[in-house]
Amino acid sequence: MRIVTEFPRPVREIENLWIPMADGVRLAARVWLPADADRKPVPAIVECIPYRKRDGTVWRDEQMHPYMAGQGYAVLRIDLRGSGDADGFIDDEYMPEEQRDCVEAIAWVSRQPWCAGSVGMMGISWGGFNSLQVAAHRPPALKAIVTMDSTDDRYADDVHYMGGAMLHDNFAWPSAMYGYLSLPPDPAIVGEGWRSDWLARLERAGFWQRQWLEHQHRDAYWKQGSVCEDYDRIRCAVYAVGGWEDGYSNAVPRLLAGLKAPVKGIVGPWGHAFPHAAHPGPSIGFLQELRRWWDQWLKGADTGIMQEPAYRAWINESFRPVHFAEARAGRWVAEATWPSARIRPRILHLDGSRRLADEPAAPATLEICSPLDTGLGSLEWCSYGDSHGDLPTDQRADDGRSLCFDSEPLAERLEILGAPVVTLAFSVDKPVAGICVRLCDVWPDGASSRVTYTLFNLNHYKSHEFPERLEPGRRYVATVRLNDAGHAFLPGQRLRLAISTCYWPMMWPSPETVTLTVHAGESRLELPVRPASAADAKLPAFEEPEYADGPRERWSRQPIHRRTIGHVPGTGETTVTMEKDGGATHLFAIDLEMDFRTVETYRMTLGDPLSATGETTTRNWLKRGDWNVTTLTRTTLRLDKTHFHATAELEAYAGAERVFRKTEEFSVPRDCL
Repeated sequence: MRIVTEFPRPVREIENLWIPMADGVRLAARVWLPADADRKPVPAIVECIPYRKRDGTVWRDEQMHPYMAGQGYAVLRIDLRGSGDADGFIDDEYMPEEQRDCVEAIAWVSRQPWCAGSVGMMGISWGGFNSLQVAAHRPPALKAIVTMDSTDDRYADDVHYMGGAMLHDNFAWPSAMYGYLSLPPDPAIVGEGWRSDWLARLERAGFWQRQWLEHQHRDAYWKQGSVCEDYDRIRCAVYAVGGWEDGYSNAVPRLLAGLKAPVKGIVGPWGHAFPHAAHPGPSIGFLQELRRWWDQWLKGADTGIMQEPAYRAWINESFRPVHFAEARAGRWVAEATWPSARIRPRILHLDGSRRLADEPAAPATLEICSPLDTGLGSLEWCSYGDSHGDLPTDQRADDGRSLCFDSEPLAERLEILGAPVVTLAFSVDKPVAGICVRLCDVWPDGASSRVTYTLFNLNHYKSHEFPERLEPGRRYVATVRLNDAGHAFLPGQRLRLAISTCYWPMMWPSPETVTLTVHAGESRLELPVRPASAADAKLPAFEEPEYADGPRERWSRQPIHRRTIGHVPGTGETTVTMEKDGGATHLFAIDLEMDFRTVETYRMTLGDPLSATGETTTRNWLKRGDWNVTTLTRTTLRLDKTHFHATAELEAYAGAERVFRKTEEFSVPRDCL
């Protein structure tokens, strides 16, 4: 990794630039651009997110955006309406209003004297989502986007639901945003009106869990903002980026398959992070790659990037299960198009001896009723690859609580690229049931590494839009598509398909304890096998990572993420605690002290699926001289057989004075969930 301090064009910064909307609201932007851009206009790149440009994303912003400005671009990091220093209110994620704001902002930016008229949009996660959504509106100035760790399908492939099963992040994420959006705008930017703006923001604040629970199926609420509904609406060039350990690995191949616009895709071994600073490695010179992309589409230069294969993917080789990996062994491969005609399906049959067999198996039935604490080897839906460790660990304990089918030891390397698919013939003894399906790489000593997986609500076997209650004892068939993966199983390894009826705390449990019957002779696993290609060895290497320097600061407490599992003897209670401590630091450039902490706690008593509860607490603190603000939030989620029950509490302090407090409670019926 190399820190760059000198650029082809000297860079100047605009600390805050107001972008007016038609209704009078102002978005707030931090801008980096070449010092001479007023005389020599340049293309612009915008990133529009709600994560506080002054103090929330300052670390990665200062690494990336000055770097790109020095290559001849105006880069605007924009706070969305209702967040950071912007005016107005934000009532949910990815709303049509947000998309209209972004379209207006792009038009406004394109008219500025320092802008040459062409605009790109980029972002990771939220910013990757709205880059796709805004591209579908086709603003004239928008020529290209880069979407990272995002999705084209808000229902099937986001933090809320996976395969119709509810993720723990459907509670954790609105809890995090409830705390994060409670902070005020910075008085150094907005002036004396900050306090009234803050109190209005607090009064408007809502716990988004409510609407996310009110839409348990794939209805119009989720279709809005899901560009998979009509890929043809996107006409500009799209670069889609993801990582195998990220929660959003599936969108890249879907976009490659669905878009008719110019499109490229890359998936590395990474978690939810920018590829120039991501784990597991190898990280790549991603900012140099971005420069090639923007030069191609915003400056009209022929960089050769569009003559390269459309899809480039990292193939992991069999790896030991560890909670943190600095890097993974493997190699880069490429496909000229996706889907690729080179991928060949290999069918493995689930047989009554719990084997994955090449030959069709005789009819047989096998049952599994997993203990409720199955899933502790994979706590997080989305890995950030942080050094404190959030990767799936050894799967043996969870395998022992699952119905497993193993292959024979492999005689030769077996490489897959794509989504494994399970055709599952099944029966259940309860009308509502969810499962987890994992594909593992098993070592000769028994260690089990999770390669890919999915959660699946069996009530959705026909449709995510129109689920139905199951008839106990009746035989059904479901097509269960696991997450995309790039993996090479090495000789001597075994493949394992593991099926469980619980996956705690990642998946909220079914209302009743479920016994699943798998009709083994009728069920099978289809693997997307990728044959060797001599062209892989000729791929040009990515450059080494480089970026600009980050902010000057002094940490009084370093960030740390801790995940602990506790068992209460004699009670059967299991507690999972996720401490997500953002640390405490002093940012010298804006003389700001800050301290962010969140703790998520999940509890479950064995034998009682209705004992599942979640609780989060957050404390956010900002201080500059006499300006001293703190917000505290607490949210809870519990369930009974027919309803979800949630609470949210919010307090705000100016110094020692409590200036605001409110609580809300609500219940939402469970519907095939």
